Amino acid sequence: MYPTLLAGRIPRPVAFWLLAFTLLAILAASAAPSPLYVVYQDRWGFSPTVLTTIFAIYVVALLVALLTVGGLSDHIGRRPVLAGALIVEVASMVVFLTADGVGPLLLARALQGLATGAATGAISAGLLDLQPSPASSLGPLLNSLAPAVGLAAGALGTGLLAQYAPAPTTLVFALFAVLFVVLAAAVLLLPEPVTPRPGAWASLRPRVAVPSHARRTFLTAAPALIATWALGGLHLALGPSLTTEELHIASHLVGALVVTTLFGAGAAASLLVHGAPRRVTAAGPLVLATGTGLTLLALAVSSAPLFFLATAVAGAGFGSSFLSAFRSLAALAGPGDRAKLIAAVYVVSYLALSVPAVLAGLAVPSLGLNATATLYGAGVIVFALLATGSEFAGRRTSVTGPVLVASSTDRDVAPDRLEVAAAGRATDSGPRHGS
Repeated sequence: MYPTLLAGRIPRPVAFWLLAFTLLAILAASAAPSPLYVVYQDRWGFSPTVLTTIFAIYVVALLVALLTVGGLSDHIGRRPVLAGALIVEVASMVVFLTADGVGPLLLARALQGLATGAATGAISAGLLDLQPSPASSLGPLLNSLAPAVGLAAGALGTGLLAQYAPAPTTLVFALFAVLFVVLAAAVLLLPEPVTPRPGAWASLRPRVAVPSHARRTFLTAAPALIATWALGGLHLALGPSLTTEELHIASHLVGALVVTTLFGAGAAASLLVHGAPRRVTAAGPLVLATGTGLTLLALAVSSAPLFFLATAVAGAGFGSSFLSAFRSLAALAGPGDRAKLIAAVYVVSYLALSVPAVLAGLAVPSLGLNATATLYGAGVIVFALLATGSEFAGRRTSVTGPVLVASSTDRDVAPDRLEVAAAGRATDSGPRHGS
């Protein structure tokens, strides 16, 4: 059973979908600056290193938020954390609107990272709290779909506005600012699935909390998380530059379509393999490795059609890999440690998203864009193959011995009475973590 819901004016099913839309909107906003990086670069004349620094400061701020307030909503509730995050998100949109140089752009991205990090853990946990039943797969599905759909929609929408609408560097942020003001007001009407409990101040101490019963699964999922989000970092940070310099296509829309193709294919793959046995989703890292290899081939021969086809294949691997990892970890998250475990997943994911991208930005001036992308892609392939090996080893372990899994009531059930059935649900066909 779920914790008792405190007073709220929105019915739980409506609240569930409102949370899903809010997560999608926040992640769409996080991708909005990506197609505009080349515009800012032309306008203010900064180097590729500065470009990736602008990208990376967002992730650093996001990680700071995850490591400090990532588990706060487990103590004070989902609503106050989410409302505060949306207010900071509005502030970041205002700074984007008035940015006149690299300094304000860095500030805007830092504020956006703090807001996204604070909101992500609370929303992701809230989706698991408010899903139709504890055994439902809808919460994990939307948690894995929202990043892909949000990033794809944000990049595509910004690309369209930058190509065809006036004021390309302001209109998109004005629209998002209005949307986040409305969502901040709506959050106050949500039901609160968490009963406040002590430990809020202690939870702000930077740490990554993975419950002991989830650590083996977490380690098994880590290579897949690294491979998927490192690939995402390559496309978000350098995708538009690759289409301009390597494929010789000077279009803001086409640059945005690189990001949209990757994450759009990821979302489609998540839907197609949702509910499939683990042996199906376990093939995701291998598909990701194949798509990445084809992407490198496309860059070597300067073929735009092959590049987009390869990006779509890699995106399919991205979506199925992330869904598989999130589903296996979500099955282990009890209400009392749900936000902390999800925050740990996002810490690994966003480190993979940012650190390789920053290193790539530093390498571009000396190695060149093509060579840097090739080395980057090779690293992604290595981790994807490691993920494939981890999945195979994990399946062999699950066959040779049962794994005890904490259910949604794990705070009230002794470890020796945990249901083995939950393990079967997590490993074979049922619901099983972030973005």
